Amino acid sequence: MVNAEGQALSPVSVSDKVFARDFNEALVHQLVVAYQANARLATRAQLNRGAVRHSTKKPWRQKGTGRARAGMTSSPLWRGGGRTFPNSPDENYTQKVNRKMYRAGLAVIFSQLAREGRLTVIENFSVDAPKTKLVVEKLKKLGVDSALVITDKVDDNLWLASRNLPNVLVVEPRHADPVSLVGFPRVLVTQAALSKLEESLS
Repeated sequence: MVNAEGQALSPVSVSDKVFARDFNEALVHQLVVAYQANARLATRAQLNRGAVRHSTKKPWRQKGTGRARAGMTSSPLWRGGGRTFPNSPDENYTQKVNRKMYRAGLAVIFSQLAREGRLTVIENFSVDAPKTKLVVEKLKKLGVDSALVITDKVDDNLWLASRNLPNVLVVEPRHADPVSLVGFPRVLVTQAALSKLEESLS
């Protein structure tokens, strides 16, 4: 554990159920894919041959032109025609992940972060005013440029001070998601948040 100045303090004892699990690549992959799929919005919609703008006039006569028979310009074979099997905006991309599996997957990710040295426990992480430079200075003292910060409580000052930093995300333990945990090069966890994580993932 380190303090806000980046100085090493006494080591912290953690639960082996959360921070000493064997790596399970298949479980982590399923967790990340399911989380990204559940975040998708089915907003794309394509038009079928009845919905595209078209005329019902036959483009040319049936026989004698030497060209293929054509009845409408809305045919899926035509450029600008409708799709045969269009995508609808009510598509469902959600993937179900059991609660027990989700907790086990997060514990596997935290265990791997600890093994790789990407997980750091800090005494606390807070700012006195909603100023972005205060968060930047704190991270600079810790020797971190890009990080996911997990703190027990995100107050208004900390949220306002960190929201403009594209390479920093500050969340509470219940909002720590697998995509952010895997994506950020460093993860900072406060001592109070560590207790909550152990309680929820054990």
